[in-house]
Amino acid sequence: MSMQRLSTGLRINNASDDPAGLVISESMRTQILGINQATRNAQDAINMTKTAESALEEVQTLLRSVRATAVHSANTATIDSVQLQANQSQIRNVLQSINRIAEQTQWGNKRLLDGTAGALANVTRPNDVSSIYIGGMFKGESVTSGPITVARVTSAEKAEVNLGRAFGSTASIVTTPGAFVINGYSFSSNGNESLATLLTKINSMSQTTGVTATTVAVGGNQQVRLTSTEFGASKQIDFFDPTNILHTSGAASDTGVNAVFDVSLGTSAGIQTQTFTGGQAAGSGGLYLTDPYGNSMTLTESGNAGLGSATQVGVQTAGGVQFQLGAMSNQSVSFSMPNVFANRLGSGVVFGQDLSSLDITTQTGAQNAIRIVDSAVVQLAQWRGDLGSFQSNYLESTVRSLAVAKENLSASESTIRDVDMAEEMTNYTRYQILQQSGLSMVAQANSSMKGILSLLQGQ
Repeated sequence: MSMQRLSTGLRINNASDDPAGLVISESMRTQILGINQATRNAQDAINMTKTAESALEEVQTLLRSVRATAVHSANTATIDSVQLQANQSQIRNVLQSINRIAEQTQWGNKRLLDGTAGALANVTRPNDVSSIYIGGMFKGESVTSGPITVARVTSAEKAEVNLGRAFGSTASIVTTPGAFVINGYSFSSNGNESLATLLTKINSMSQTTGVTATTVAVGGNQQVRLTSTEFGASKQIDFFDPTNILHTSGAASDTGVNAVFDVSLGTSAGIQTQTFTGGQAAGSGGLYLTDPYGNSMTLTESGNAGLGSATQVGVQTAGGVQFQLGAMSNQSVSFSMPNVFANRLGSGVVFGQDLSSLDITTQTGAQNAIRIVDSAVVQLAQWRGDLGSFQSNYLESTVRSLAVAKENLSASESTIRDVDMAEEMTNYTRYQILQQSGLSMVAQANSSMKGILSLLQGQ
């Protein structure tokens, strides 16, 4: 047996050598092989994420080109219609390239960026919510399929200023001449205009000032109310009236309020609730709310006013690529790859528009295009950040921890299964000495017997 152990290097060659040790050793060997394969799985996952990230980087490069073209097209003072059409054609070609990247980026036969490897949120209350985007992570956990519910914490509000001077009616003549300023734009009054005329002047410049004017009844008289055209904390009114044409105290200001909504969704850790905040993006018909993880939701004005209690507004369908990163069952993780088709980028900034609908042949279209592309760039940057974080903080960390686990497990298995060569060599040498001593004694005994027989025969 000692010879067998030395020749094989194993302490346990047969089940009879150490039945309990054999059971433990075989279990450990199975786990070690699993760790080896899990390490290879993690390496494949790293290479897959690198493939996806390089494709996203190329899309971001294309978006920078689109933005530069939109900025050029917005310079209508020096650019003519032929150049605008050429720029529009260039943007169309770039968008085709983005769609091609989304469709053809693959790992083997698995497409990565066309939405089939990602999560999808579908709106079920379009009157209240116009769009929802929730990626593969929500509050730091992988999403699961299920309902999306929201509850209003704070409604978004427009900035609003009530001016102090009272008038009998909108037909009343505003007798004070001078000028007043709304958000940096100056309006003049000659002292012989009706209140209705001044209101018309203010409202005709609402696209510039972001403010509209109406009247409200106060004690039988009419006072002017200025209201921002959009919701949110980024919208404000700064009114300055040094000659008290419409206001009695010379100046007034107000700032809007952002919407705050709690969004609940099922994740790998159970139902999670995350706060979404935001206001109305310039030119947008809805309220664009986001959370710290890059998820977003666009509310209508009806949704801003309603949804006071938890209400289901959508359904989340979980998707993503599944990585087996451990040697045992249920040691896997899923990651949701983004959908980078042009119609999925830049939505929510300009109402009803996204990257696929860019039209830079008009001044308004060019300005909207800049906002949409800026939003798409931020989206892609967040996705790349999520992908990079998953690669470095999960996959690469897993490879390192698996290497340590394999080393320690292999050492433990070796202690049980492998022979102690020094000890076994000592035993083998001892057995050899004993064997040789025994043979020597037998040889001496045989020699003595032969001598005695010789003496007897000689007599």
